[in-house]
Amino acid sequence: MSGSLVIAGLGPGAGDLVTPQVTAALEQATDVVGYIPYVARIAARPGLTLHPSDNRVELDRSRHALEMAAEGRRVVVVSSGDPGVFAMAAAVFEAVESGPPAWRNLNIEVLPGITAMLAAAARVGAPLGHDFCAINLSDNLKPWALIEKRLRLAAEADFAMAFYNPRSKARPKGFARVLEILNESCRDARPVIFARAVSTAEEAIRVVALPDARPEMADMRTMVLVGTSTTRLITRDGAPFVYTPRSVPE
Repeated sequence: MSGSLVIAGLGPGAGDLVTPQVTAALEQATDVVGYIPYVARIAARPGLTLHPSDNRVELDRSRHALEMAAEGRRVVVVSSGDPGVFAMAAAVFEAVESGPPAWRNLNIEVLPGITAMLAAAARVGAPLGHDFCAINLSDNLKPWALIEKRLRLAAEADFAMAFYNPRSKARPKGFARVLEILNESCRDARPVIFARAVSTAEEAIRVVALPDARPEMADMRTMVLVGTSTTRLITRDGAPFVYTPRSVPE
């Protein structure tokens, strides 16, 4: 087949955080597919068709992209951040597995991007400097009971934690419950970083102790990072540096 499908990460927001690989793929694309605000980041040009769609149609979007690639078009599916982190890469491969056998022989490539977790961590120092985990707090695709189980186990293991999709208008109470679980499990004042709209003009960073964290500090544009019991703050003029040492005392 002469067509191709690239699944690309656009990074956290700033244009200079898009990788050269992704930029090259977009320059060669005949079609770009993705969630409405992500496709809006792609400049229109002759020979390029943009296909924006709603947030909850990932599999339909993936099938459409695969169909166009099978027709010989050069298709790029875009995600924010990295496409393999709670994003479109998994949806595309799910569609490949359940779709026509010919889709398995398409030229499909995943191009990584800078995910929000890493961009947020870099803004404050190195809070993910040791073992960490990433948890999507949305219960749209998994039961809330599983989210709570993973939170408790991550706290018990003393992982640093990165939370995607912490609080939306449709889920206003979930993040409050997350903070309750963390306070019950951790029982300390480890730092919590609220990093909103990192690398954009609306960027706002706040570092608070876990007992002082409040649900209203987060929304869907906020990345929440929670330190470990050993995470340190370096006070200075302005915002502190936050880092997790690479070694753990025995």
